[in-house]
Amino acid sequence: MVRIKLEIPETGLIVVTQIKVRIDDINYGNHLSNDAYLKFMHEARLQYFARMGYSEMNLAGTSVIMGDAAIVFKKECHHGDVLEIYAGAAEFGLRSFDMYYRFIRLSDSAIVCEAKTGMVCYNYQHHKTEDLPQEFVQQVKQYS
Repeated sequence: MVRIKLEIPETGLIVVTQIKVRIDDINYGNHLSNDAYLKFMHEARLQYFARMGYSEMNLAGTSVIMGDAAIVFKKECHHGDVLEIYAGAAEFGLRSFDMYYRFIRLSDSAIVCEAKTGMVCYNYQHHKTEDLPQEFVQQVKQYS
């Protein structure tokens, strides 16, 4: 089996939140479920945007929608583990950009997961894509 390989940028990632793994985040294998990682990534993305004065519904005048996601699981996490989540934006295109995430377990500083979501600028009222605001791109470059 060929595994997904992600190249997470070493610069531009910032700590955006810490999340403690709750009992309802655990699956039948007694470890953190894959869908919980997507929820945690959503929270991290919201926190990242908020630090720059944006939201998913107002990213310098546009909104964003997730176009794809890739998650690479590296270690198991269990109930009570505290995860520090790093996030950052990069790979800017005409109408999209990538968000990168790194999850670190605080108890042993282990990288437990790395992920990427492709975010597309989107007008929900007209149901169509829009150009990526350069204001956001410039702010990310200054913020990183």
